[in-house]
Amino acid sequence: MEIYNFSTYNSIYNQFLSELRNVEVQNDRMRFRRNLQRLGELSAYEISKTIDFETVNIKTPLGISPTLLPSEQPVLATILRAGLPLQQGLLNYFDKADNCYISAYRKHSTKENFDVEIEYLASPSVSNKVVILNDPMLASGKSMVLAYKALLKKGVPKKIHIVCVIASQEGVDFIAKHFPENTSLWVGAIDGEMTKESYIVPGLGDAGDLAFGSKED
Repeated sequence: MEIYNFSTYNSIYNQFLSELRNVEVQNDRMRFRRNLQRLGELSAYEISKTIDFETVNIKTPLGISPTLLPSEQPVLATILRAGLPLQQGLLNYFDKADNCYISAYRKHSTKENFDVEIEYLASPSVSNKVVILNDPMLASGKSMVLAYKALLKKGVPKKIHIVCVIASQEGVDFIAKHFPENTSLWVGAIDGEMTKESYIVPGLGDAGDLAFGSKED
């Protein structure tokens, strides 16, 4: 699995990520969502460099301009609900893409012990297509793997890009074992610690709650 870690090189990405982590800036829920969108946009731009292009002749008022344009559109897949702003950022750039929505939730027995279950899938066919699967936080990696297995009901993708804002090292290792070898991971930062409740440290907290408000279990 190829890993593109934005935190390892100079990029405006890091400014938006720092605001997502900052407890003072997090109080502005609208800015939190907008920063997730920005990181989705930056990720989409980088991913666009890897897809296939073809030359298309564009008619201008004064002539013809041969232009390299994408020869295919990806399928954008997100895990609800935290992934919605990140998905919107990807969609802002891949604005002709089909979209997929996956509902995953934690089924708790105790706070420390839980199973992740897929409850809902709305997706076009992904057979032989490029799939961009996103979720802001990659903690244990269980939700991401289950989302991928659910997607396989709609066909086998030819290429998978995983987009996350923050991942744990444990989560990265887990998905590397369960996704195809030609998967690419695009991540803002990889943090080394995860609590027994599967929260990433230092992380940023609960992305879904920060974007949309707290929820009852």
